Amino acid sequence: MDNTLLRNVPLFGSLPPSELADMAASLREIHYPAGTVLFREGDYGDRFYILLDGQIAIVKALGSDDERLLGLRGAGEFVGEMSLLSQDGLRTASVRVETDSRVLELTRADFDALLHRFPPLAYEMLRVLSLRLRESHDTAIRDLHEKNARLMQACADLQIAQARIIEQETLERELRLARETQESMLPRRLPHMACFDIGARMVAARMVGGDFYDVFPLGPDSLGVVIGDVSGKGMPAALFMAVVSSLLRAEAMRGDTTPEQALRIVNRHLLSRDAHSMFVTVLYGVLCRETSEFAFVRAGHELPVLLDADGTLLTPAMGRGHPLGLFAHPMLDVQSVRLPPGGTLLLYTDGVNEAMDADSQLFGVERIVAAVRGACDASAQQLCDQLVQDVTEYRGLAAQADDITLLAVRALN
Repeated sequence: MDNTLLRNVPLFGSLPPSELADMAASLREIHYPAGTVLFREGDYGDRFYILLDGQIAIVKALGSDDERLLGLRGAGEFVGEMSLLSQDGLRTASVRVETDSRVLELTRADFDALLHRFPPLAYEMLRVLSLRLRESHDTAIRDLHEKNARLMQACADLQIAQARIIEQETLERELRLARETQESMLPRRLPHMACFDIGARMVAARMVGGDFYDVFPLGPDSLGVVIGDVSGKGMPAALFMAVVSSLLRAEAMRGDTTPEQALRIVNRHLLSRDAHSMFVTVLYGVLCRETSEFAFVRAGHELPVLLDADGTLLTPAMGRGHPLGLFAHPMLDVQSVRLPPGGTLLLYTDGVNEAMDADSQLFGVERIVAAVRGACDASAQQLCDQLVQDVTEYRGLAAQADDITLLAVRALN
């Protein structure tokens, strides 16, 4: 080997020409392709390497999740000396060839003989090691700062996440309370009146909803029957529902107002409030025990379904009716029907007939009528529960898009 290669190695720059010539004659030159691992951390080492050309990497924890690059070495630099200087002779890091490289291999015997012949070489090696230690220290400090910065960011993210969890838990708790409050506004027990069997069921699409129903006595022989559907969903609809329900019951309980008058008064109250364009469809009627007549007024709501004991459909024709909360003088559909013995009157919101399956097909009024006919021997409450189950099964995996509310009245034979 030409000793000019050795002369370009800084570690050997101070050696006399004769020494360089002896080394050139005795040292072994080796070629390593990229990807070769010269040695691994923890192995016993009895030689070190001087890089003539190419590039090699010094790596801690090679092949693990904690792998870290300590540095890169180029032409004229050496690696593997630490195992020769330490008492246990173990490698302190792994060395991997990054690009095709040529190295000179010095055994422990070669190294010891060289130091014996030329002791000042030890000072040069210590100088290089000192520089490397300083670089390693600077790298460690830089890595520590980066890790601290990431840790602080992770801590801040965790605090934000915890705050969001607390906020979410608080919101869920408040929504549960709101749902309990809303449910408390519905009749806990439906009033009993001879000759009639009454049932009801409501399933909100969200934690709280905008549907409502009510049944209340207006005297010894009559009941007020209400069902409503507020535009929108969630908390705004629930709050608006509470207002409408309270106003309507208050007006209906006066005793001297007709269903139409009650709805018109409620409409004026709603228009006097800033309701942000919210409105409500309502069907309110009075059920008379003596005559089995149901005199009702419809404000944009779904028509009731009425069947006799044989399943014949007696649903009245639809008149024009506007929702409440939109117009100063809404058109209202005022009608009256009589429940025949064994007949069924069903009030519902559009969450029933407009429920859709996975193919966006509506449940429809025809299925509602079929369900009533198929439950001729069931109680009014069983009919409502069965219809909710029918709608749920029809919807399948599709999400519930709207509140579902049912109120059934059956005239006993």
